[in-house]
Amino acid sequence: MDPITDVFTAMRVESVVYGRIELTAPWGLSFDKGEYACLGTVARGNAWLSVGGHAQPIALAGGDCFCLFAQSHEYTLGDHPQTPAANMQDIARTKCDGVIRYGGGGALTTILGGKFTFDKANSKPLTDLLPPFIHVPNDRVQALPLEQSLRLFAAEAAQSCLGSYLVLKRLADILLLQLIREHVSSSTCRETGWLRALSDPRIGGVLRSVHEKIERPWTVGQLALVAGMSRSAFALRFKEVVGETPLDYLTQWRVYRAAVLLKEGDLKLTEIAKAVGYDSDGSFNKTFKRIMGVTPGEYRRAGERLPPEVKTFCDEQPSSNSKT
Repeated sequence: MDPITDVFTAMRVESVVYGRIELTAPWGLSFDKGEYACLGTVARGNAWLSVGGHAQPIALAGGDCFCLFAQSHEYTLGDHPQTPAANMQDIARTKCDGVIRYGGGGALTTILGGKFTFDKANSKPLTDLLPPFIHVPNDRVQALPLEQSLRLFAAEAAQSCLGSYLVLKRLADILLLQLIREHVSSSTCRETGWLRALSDPRIGGVLRSVHEKIERPWTVGQLALVAGMSRSAFALRFKEVVGETPLDYLTQWRVYRAAVLLKEGDLKLTEIAKAVGYDSDGSFNKTFKRIMGVTPGEYRRAGERLPPEVKTFCDEQPSSNSKT
């Protein structure tokens, strides 16, 4: 299993909310932190995206595509970086005919998009490994299969047919994968981190080996051999590129893989421990609880989540405990 596949195998979408937002200047929308991602395209007009922790806002032009991973950051979209922003949760509660309309009556900006809410535990790979946002300019969107997927998503979101949930869910997976692949291959992917590491000729090969054979009793020395580097040079390079030590990375992914097996299979805990590289149940239990907050048994006994649901932005009901 390659690293990208591992991320999306571990990730669980609990609900999909989609819709069309028509905004007239001046306008601003704020998005709180939460276990979700927002994927959108600017169908008409322009916008500015501000990301918590990033000094400079990002200009979005018509045709641009973007994805926001909200687990650890807050976001603001607006016609100008200085325009006051209303909370998207409050705006989405407005009853309408499938379209959210908001703003001061000036220049029009239209955004098509979806909000994908994730299972809290299984969204950790997104929180830990993916960047806070991905931006694909319109000239790149037009040259990629991404444009066709966006058209299909918009068309399906505009109608309510049998099987719409399955179509939108699978299109969402495809869109996210296409965005990530484009980000990895683009010149804008310069940050230290997991996605950048995948394109590193040496470290990328190590990551693929770890994900393909997670059960192997890997040592730093063995991973250095895969990279064709000395042990010390490899450990330094891995930490520099990925942002954590090789064994810390290996441990996290063993736990993520175990979480998927606990939710989706009938293997015994001992069998799962061995499948992800642990000979000792005690060591597996201790490590799992340290990363996930509960023991493997407690995680399994929590039971299956409610089946995912899909709806339009305007179908969302007010809730004192939820955030958009």
